[in-house]
Amino acid sequence: MLEKLLLATLVVSAWIVTTTAKVQYKVRCAEDSMLVEIRKTEEVTDIYLDQLKHYPDPACQPHIDGNQASLLLSLDNVFQCGVTRVINQLTGVQTYYHNIVIETTHEKNTKEMIPVKCVVAPPAATNHTLLKRNVLPAGFQEPEHLEITTSVVERAPQPVLKVGVRQGGQLVSGELNVNPGTPLQMEIYLDKESAPIYGLLVSYMQVTDTKTQEETIIFNGCSMDPYLFENFNTVDGDFLTAKFRAFKFPESTYVQFKGTVNVCLDKCRGVECSNGQLGYGRRRREVRSMPPDPNKVFEITISSFYKVNYKEESLLEKVQFNPTMEKNPGSPVMSSNNVGDDNSQQHLQLDTEEIHEDLHYTIIEDKSNNSGSVLSPVTLLLLVLCLSVAALRRP
Repeated sequence: MLEKLLLATLVVSAWIVTTTAKVQYKVRCAEDSMLVEIRKTEEVTDIYLDQLKHYPDPACQPHIDGNQASLLLSLDNVFQCGVTRVINQLTGVQTYYHNIVIETTHEKNTKEMIPVKCVVAPPAATNHTLLKRNVLPAGFQEPEHLEITTSVVERAPQPVLKVGVRQGGQLVSGELNVNPGTPLQMEIYLDKESAPIYGLLVSYMQVTDTKTQEETIIFNGCSMDPYLFENFNTVDGDFLTAKFRAFKFPESTYVQFKGTVNVCLDKCRGVECSNGQLGYGRRRREVRSMPPDPNKVFEITISSFYKVNYKEESLLEKVQFNPTMEKNPGSPVMSSNNVGDDNSQQHLQLDTEEIHEDLHYTIIEDKSNNSGSVLSPVTLLLLVLCLSVAALRRP
């Protein structure tokens, strides 16, 4: 047992050299970082992390030096570049992985996905205590005939969690660019090998602008605000879905979801929320802490990014995420901030009339200086009342 643990510790600092049909790369793992070195040939046109092709953080972009590209990913701050972390609750072993996209001119501009992974053993695993056993008792005699039985030991695979966003019924691959208010659906699911064995539950999720602003949307397995982010639903326990509409923060064009997912044997225990049902991310009730699940064997930390674009850059207002907005079931999860123009003294008001799965109707009302010539319904009502009173007073 001690030899196995020492071997696992030594593997952490070893080079892992992998060669595919088109790309050669090496992965070096340390306790706090993952270094990926990729050989850049003439056919390679671009190298980037999955979902982060145009992400502005330099730490998430490769460093090119001649014919070699290197990526140094932090394992202490896994959310910086979207590294997935898997913690084995039984052994304490932590696995980190990410996907790197390689674009080449080979075979008509193809894309190749390279999975990179590091396995880090816990520090306590290297401390092994040897106990001295007593000698065999006096008169001990081994039987001459031994009954040998066979034992079969099966090991369950380590779960691989995947996060996807579906837009208009189509699963989006690569970097996701959307407009505010776009109906989206987040999907969290297991790979085909792990799906029959494990179940999922989203215990915590937070949305952030990748800078300083953040908002908790799922706490203790229950949704904090279903108008902002709907409940996670599941049929078989290993495929979770939740609908939401794209929103943005005032000072960033990128939005990041940070989540913690519990992986349990067979199926996770649902959390009883305010609607009285067992959910995997339903409306929140007063629960101080989530009860422990005896079937929980893994805890996975995930993250997902999308970029907000605008079709109408000429608009003076852009729909922005406002955590303190008033919750109204008839309105979408976004609000408008007024932006004044000192030159034209013109204001635009952006109201959403109705949102369907496929269509998003928007009314833009122009309030200019000549708007005073239009009589409002209240003014017309007062005018009618005055005329009626005057008619009654006539002799």
